[in-house]
Amino acid sequence: MSWLKSMMEKEPPEPENPLGTVVLGALSPDPHKAPKDMVRKSLKKAGFKCVDLGNKVPPAAFAKKAKEVNADIIAVSISTTPAKDNLPKVMEAIEAEGLKGKVAIMTGGIGVDKDAADNVGIMYGSTREEAVALAKKAMEAK
Repeated sequence: MSWLKSMMEKEPPEPENPLGTVVLGALSPDPHKAPKDMVRKSLKKAGFKCVDLGNKVPPAAFAKKAKEVNADIIAVSISTTPAKDNLPKVMEAIEAEGLKGKVAIMTGGIGVDKDAADNVGIMYGSTREEAVALAKKAMEAK
């Protein structure tokens, strides 16, 4: 029932002195917003500024927005297999925008696993708590 409780939580305010900036969204064609919203709320509570792209986000939109807002982290929510199949396209877009090695990338969700994340060289977390831990770890590495 913790997932239900987390869905009912109020939206935390943007932090005054953010630890970093995270661009996040549910990768196209994923229509699910609940998992992404839970991660966003947890990241904001932990002190991260979040730029939410919504759901059904095209792969290139992650990289373009990250470049535009000078993001530290890109978080890709994946709840469907077709969305997982688009993960390599996100990596291609990040490289095309010149962000490879400059932005940390992480993923999670019911439609993706650690092996899929490892295959494209990004961090994986299976819970919103792990997403916060990964984001903090990424900022420490900067």
